Amino acid sequence: MGRSQESFGKKEVRNKRAKKRKEKEEKRQARKEQGKNSFDDMIAYVDEFGNITSSPPDPKKRTEINPEDIVLGAATREPESEEDRIRKGVVTFFNQSKGFGFIRDLVTGESIFVHINNLNEPVEEGTKVTFERGAGQKGPAAMNVRIVV
Repeated sequence: MGRSQESFGKKEVRNKRAKKRKEKEEKRQARKEQGKNSFDDMIAYVDEFGNITSSPPDPKKRTEINPEDIVLGAATREPESEEDRIRKGVVTFFNQSKGFGFIRDLVTGESIFVHINNLNEPVEEGTKVTFERGAGQKGPAAMNVRIVV
């Protein structure tokens, strides 16, 4: 007699597939018995604070908004006055040989880069200066640096 064409591994694979099909069919039957969810069960509302709720909003709390009052886009900056542009600071570091340093802004405490080309007079560490804040190649930079007497 010949050997059976069905090995143990093949039987296991066939049994696993059958078991999987049976579980899938049971899940399908459970969903049918449970019934479909109605639209009202699935809908969610957002209250005035941005929280998701299952109850609809109260129509008495509703406020009317004029569409012309809605501003789209970024807010425009007001031009700075001459006094706001000129800041005071202290030179915290300056390397004469390389020609750069840093100024600590006295108002914000921010450290701002300064290059020797933007100096009106030679400075040293600890010197009090006035400067204008501008944009450098890699971030904010001090421009028109003058020593405060």
